Amino acid sequence: MIQKVKCVFISYQNKDKSDAKKVADYLIGAGIDVYFDEYDKDLKLSNQGKHPGNVTDSLCKGINNSSHMLVIVSPTTLISKWVPFEIGFGYDKTDLAVLCLKGIPRGGLPGYIRTAKVIRDIYDLNVKISNIKGVGKETLLENKMLYSHSSIENPLNNVMDKSIIMKY
Repeated sequence: MIQKVKCVFISYQNKDKSDAKKVADYLIGAGIDVYFDEYDKDLKLSNQGKHPGNVTDSLCKGINNSSHMLVIVSPTTLISKWVPFEIGFGYDKTDLAVLCLKGIPRGGLPGYIRTAKVIRDIYDLNVKISNIKGVGKETLLENKMLYSHSSIENPLNNVMDKSIIMKY
């Protein structure tokens, strides 16, 4: 089996695009390649032309070229038509993780999402990034590739919880 270049496919519901872009940019800042639909010219053309078959092809190509998938979850995720498809298609092709946006209650995740690793706060996201890169979190923080979960300058402060004291 050929090892894929490490790339994270960002799956999200369209109403969460602004927050998903902040997460994608945070990963890019840490030196991780991402597949984010806004950066896919073929997908943009397919969406503009209302060609669902071409949209599906573009998403499948993005997932096939990704080693990881990060599903951005908010209350609007439940109405998404594409997120369940992306999870189903990428389930056994990628290292799947779920990132909860600020305020998602415990127990509020649909069953098909709870099968993946759940990232509930910035601290856990930093650990995930460290694992993807194979570089210690402290090194990434020292090299300013990550922000501390407690930093007021962290660009994800308004997107994710900073840290959850009690881990379950």
